Amino acid sequence: MAKHTGPVCKLCRREGTKLFLKGDRCHSPKCALDRHPYPPGVHGKSTLRRKASDYSMHLREKQKVKRMYFLMERQFKKYYEMADKKKGVTGTNLLEFLERRLDNIVFKLNFAPSRPSARQLVNHGHFSVNGRLVNIPSYLVKEGDIIEVKEPSRKSSIFKVAMEIAKQNGTSAEWLDVDPDKFKGTVKRMPSREEMPLDIQENLIVEFYSK
Repeated sequence: MAKHTGPVCKLCRREGTKLFLKGDRCHSPKCALDRHPYPPGVHGKSTLRRKASDYSMHLREKQKVKRMYFLMERQFKKYYEMADKKKGVTGTNLLEFLERRLDNIVFKLNFAPSRPSARQLVNHGHFSVNGRLVNIPSYLVKEGDIIEVKEPSRKSSIFKVAMEIAKQNGTSAEWLDVDPDKFKGTVKRMPSREEMPLDIQENLIVEFYSK
């Protein structure tokens, strides 16, 4: 599967918002968007003066969310198609599918500093779901699922630091429960729209794909 291998800070600058793809760096003065608050490239500053068309607004919102969850176009469109077929509001369904990804859950539990980092840790087989190894970042969790750091991995300094952070900060999602002492988290329920990212205008994404 294709993947993004370039500088991720350029993605934040292109979308004009922090996508939190670099962990602690995004919260520090080194953040590229804070230092250069305009799109990358020699004409970056001039693009800020242009009036965005409707198509541009739809495209940029789709690109922003796709990059926020660190997905490629084919996979992101697949989630949209799944959301469109499911009963309910398509935009909300789309966000729910994205939030239920295992790599996103690992990130939300503060077991990893960013979604790209969480994806790598899942790929390397450091996590189990309900006692079974799952090394697929796109695995969709369900209500009641228990996500644990595998026993051999708990000795790693990466997870010792992560658990200390989880003890201090808990989880950023009310629909999740974290127990750092036991290296595990639980999906208490599916998230409501108010508990999913509020800076996303999912209706623009639906309009983009509906054309």
